[in-house]
Amino acid sequence: MDAFWLSLAMIFLAELGDKTQLVALTLATCYKTKTVLWGIFWATLAVHVFSAAIGWFIGDKLPSDWIGFIAGIAFIIFGLWTLRGDHLEEGEESCKKTIHPFWLVFTTFFMAELGDKTMLSTITLATTHAFLPVWIGSTIGMVLSDGLAIVAGKMLGKRLPEKAIQIGAAMVFFLFGGYSMYQGGAAFSLNIWGAAIMALVIAAWFFLRKPAVQ
Repeated sequence: MDAFWLSLAMIFLAELGDKTQLVALTLATCYKTKTVLWGIFWATLAVHVFSAAIGWFIGDKLPSDWIGFIAGIAFIIFGLWTLRGDHLEEGEESCKKTIHPFWLVFTTFFMAELGDKTMLSTITLATTHAFLPVWIGSTIGMVLSDGLAIVAGKMLGKRLPEKAIQIGAAMVFFLFGGYSMYQGGAAFSLNIWGAAIMALVIAAWFFLRKPAVQ
């Protein structure tokens, strides 16, 4: 149950301000909320079964201290990603009526989730926790996060404190990542810690740099 609740909480936070959450909000303006959430549930269940399996397989092959250390680095990077936020491409902002709404939501969300922060977070969690609770917990966390965003967006006209939510979620990732790095790498040399910190500085520059003016 610890793995289940941890996965639910972490994926819930990872989804806040994420691209797939923006996709969910957009789809909810076109189709019924129930249809959108049902499509998101099945798409997430399908993607995260592979994500959790990949993490479980990797975690079974690597030393536990390195898994914890690398997972901590990954979670700090996810926190930086959360601070940056995401945006939709032009093609993702329009409503399409060519196929049944459920299948459109399922396909759109499935494709948007591939390689996304929440998918990578699920893989990371599964390296150190059991497959089944990570799979189910991450799926429920995703649906809850998207469901609350859709309901709140409709009630408040999308006037949500987006930046404050992103900062709060990022702080949780930073704390969790820092603790995991310390727990896994307490016995590591200064050279390894230096390389890890350098990687995080590069990641911070990449995610937080201002876009070039066109």
